[in-house]
Amino acid sequence: MNTAVSQASVDMPIQGHAPHAEPSNAAMKPGYDPALTNEDLAPLKKQTWGQYNIFAFWMSDVHSVGGYITAGSLFALGLSSWQVLVALLVGICIVQFFCNLVAKPSQVTSTPYPVICRASFGVRGANIPAIIRGLIAVAWYGIQTYLASAAFMVLALHLFPHLAPYADVRLHGFAGLSALGWVAFMVMWVLQAFVFWHGMEAIRKFIDWAGPGVYVVMTILCGWLVWKAGWRNIDLNLGGVKFQGWDALPVMLSAIALVVSYFSGPMLNFGDFSRYGKSFDAVKKGNFWGLPVNFVFFSLLTVITTAATLPVFGELITDPVHTVGKIDSTTAVVLGALTFMIATVGINIVANFVSPAFDFSNVAPQHISWRAGGMIAAVGSVFLTPWNLYNNPEVIHYTLDILGSFIGPLFGILIADFYLVQKQHVVVDDLYTLSSKGRYWYRNGYNMKAVWTLVPSALVPILCVLIPSWRGAANYAWFIGMGLGFVIYALVNRKS
Repeated sequence: MNTAVSQASVDMPIQGHAPHAEPSNAAMKPGYDPALTNEDLAPLKKQTWGQYNIFAFWMSDVHSVGGYITAGSLFALGLSSWQVLVALLVGICIVQFFCNLVAKPSQVTSTPYPVICRASFGVRGANIPAIIRGLIAVAWYGIQTYLASAAFMVLALHLFPHLAPYADVRLHGFAGLSALGWVAFMVMWVLQAFVFWHGMEAIRKFIDWAGPGVYVVMTILCGWLVWKAGWRNIDLNLGGVKFQGWDALPVMLSAIALVVSYFSGPMLNFGDFSRYGKSFDAVKKGNFWGLPVNFVFFSLLTVITTAATLPVFGELITDPVHTVGKIDSTTAVVLGALTFMIATVGINIVANFVSPAFDFSNVAPQHISWRAGGMIAAVGSVFLTPWNLYNNPEVIHYTLDILGSFIGPLFGILIADFYLVQKQHVVVDDLYTLSSKGRYWYRNGYNMKAVWTLVPSALVPILCVLIPSWRGAANYAWFIGMGLGFVIYALVNRKS
């Protein structure tokens, strides 16, 4: 199928919009409605990201404390190492396939996720998926900031042991977090805001070196642990092999689903980044190097490092921050803690800052800029007290699965609309007009077919999470929601 995009290149910035730190890259038309447009949401004049920039994006998304723990946990499911690697490879190839699908509409139109959603949900209805994705990002932004602050605390306590009483929430604490914890959290909060505030070009430069930098330190940490432990004393089957033959298949399928679910958030709004791609081919190449190649190598590095902690420290440590904290070397602790702080800042910005920035800006473009949208998410994350969420495993479990219940249907609807309904033809100008003659006006700016598709598509996987007898399917919430969203939307749009 051929891709057709209708867009005249008129380089007129919106009047009255706050100036950017970087030159405006917005390709505007006088007819674009201010209620739908600002410089951040407008199509781009130039798309400058190459395959390395996309590769670096995925490195920043993978190389985090959360990614480390997730990869390590798969090796503790009771499968043999080769079975885990097969599950990892299959899962990440599925992610790559879907990322290529969702990248194309934004790359060919150079529009962010909430804007391309106007084609399926309507120019006003697009706020529904935008707000849902934005709220999800707020929750995860807080959790990831808290994880980064844990590395900061390890560093602070190693350098200044007398601060230990202030790390005890019972002695000096507020709202479930210690005084030192609050300081660490707010330091990381400000650092992330500083990078974000300088715009997408600053973010691109940050992730270009942050991902490779983490690899260097991770490799050094892994090499040191293997040298201390001795290769013969390292068992990559964390927790032992419990499943053999066909009994391992359901566990492998769960591992595959876990990999896809882990990437479901960044995958949904990947258009926020693919819009900057020089070409769709560059995006696809970046996805190949950043997903299957990068993720499998990082997972191997992770499991070897985790397995080596048992003979070296006498216990299996799955959290890299705690591993670094165990090393009796100030240089190692400082370097390791800083690395995992940087890694978590990287994933937080690309996965949980950029998305709500576009999403919340889409609600009121003339009043909420891209920067203001991101800061709304940052401030909201503090009030969620993410440490209380993260410290309750049951809450985290339900949060992951219920959030996945919404992400899947939104993905399915977007893909079905672009490839089956719109036939890959997007009239870019009509994404920015409230005229009733616009292609995406539908009914009062809402496409009710998309809205009604979302209801059952999200409800079914939510019930899988909440009803005990259905809970076996909860691991597949994203797949169920995505499949229902895709099929139902395609059926209701089928011409009789």
